[in-house]
Amino acid sequence: MLDHKTRYLQIAFNYDAGMVQQLLPAITQSVLSLPRGRERIFIEAGTPYIKREGAAGIRLIRSLWPGQVVADLKTVDGALGEVDMARMAGATAATVLGSSPTAALDLFVARCAQLGMVSMIDMLGVKDPLKVLMRLATPPMVVVLHRGRDEENAYGKVIEYRHVSRIRSKFNVLISAAGGVDLKEARSAIFNGANIVVANLVRPGDPWAGILTDGDVGAVARQFLATIA
Repeated sequence: MLDHKTRYLQIAFNYDAGMVQQLLPAITQSVLSLPRGRERIFIEAGTPYIKREGAAGIRLIRSLWPGQVVADLKTVDGALGEVDMARMAGATAATVLGSSPTAALDLFVARCAQLGMVSMIDMLGVKDPLKVLMRLATPPMVVVLHRGRDEENAYGKVIEYRHVSRIRSKFNVLISAAGGVDLKEARSAIFNGANIVVANLVRPGDPWAGILTDGDVGAVARQFLATIA
């Protein structure tokens, strides 16, 4: 389903449906004309967006984007129901927190596989992602190394690329880098072995890094694709 030799860009919507309706058509128009543009872009229904808009928000993204749609559920429990909900709404990928019970992680990964979805384990707040993976019956397709939104401006908090080689020594998974990713961080992520970079759409004045919503977001998406190619 995913190619280990391809570098992907995941664009995250974290605000509301209005922003999706405003910006996603421009992104779609800009990147679909590129070779493999549809294949290399994931559109994410971010956690705050899903909490605000629910399954209808995922369906809206699905209606406007023909490629991969990530539901950033950050599931902790009730894995089967949450994966089913996301799939019914049109998502092709979903996330579960690595700090969840092992039983929930195993159910999540297995259900994603049954439904043909990309399983992503988000290691936000996890000190040793490899230990989490070693306990699983089956590894996920993607491991997300995530510096949290509230950590972006905290001194010394970085995306923990040191885990990439440790994870890859044991598991054939894709690595995603998330949390304050701008063009500079995207280059660093790819240099350090990431397959996917996650860039948040950010309103001017908000204290996070990503793709500013007051510019040509389609053009910036193309810049990201060129940077990580």
